[in-house]
Amino acid sequence: MLNRRAISLLGLGFVLSAPTRPAMAQTAGDRAAAFVKSTGDRLLAAMHGGGSVEDRRKTLGPIIDSAIDVDGIARFCLGRFWKNATADQQKRYTDLFHQVLIGNITSRLGEYQEVKLTIGRSQTRDDNDIVSTVIERPNNPPATVDWVVANAVSSPKVIDVIAENTSLRQTQRNDYAAYLTRNNNDVDALIAAMAAQLTQN
Repeated sequence: MLNRRAISLLGLGFVLSAPTRPAMAQTAGDRAAAFVKSTGDRLLAAMHGGGSVEDRRKTLGPIIDSAIDVDGIARFCLGRFWKNATADQQKRYTDLFHQVLIGNITSRLGEYQEVKLTIGRSQTRDDNDIVSTVIERPNNPPATVDWVVANAVSSPKVIDVIAENTSLRQTQRNDYAAYLTRNNNDVDALIAAMAAQLTQN
């Protein structure tokens, strides 16, 4: 029900091989690419740092919150059901969305070993900057991934990841909508399912 691939990729840690340009020469696209690189370096350092999984989970949280618009993605994924949810449901859902995201990443730390990501071109689309990349992992074919960055110049945040031409936040939204439709549009049922998923990580 909860698409682990989609929600995990939103916080993927990686190593970039492409250098960034001097700050004075940067366009919005350049800044978005530099932001993606910086975020990846921080995430990867946290994932491969010492300590327990719980320690790394606590370190990852602030990095993810600073680099990814988790609240905005959470609202998008709930779609039309967000307006129908009570303020208490919205808060519980958003808090759980944060926890599920971090939990899915930390439960799959081994998958981020020896990851290499190469930056391609950057382009502007619908007021957002799209940073195209190729992700390579041992024993896996290369994957094309686009990182959608909002406010690249002033306050950059990742708002979506497009993997193999599929929007991962849209995939998550479709999963949530299908689940809610099967459960009488009950947001509490979705919240309960998300809480149950946390116990599996």
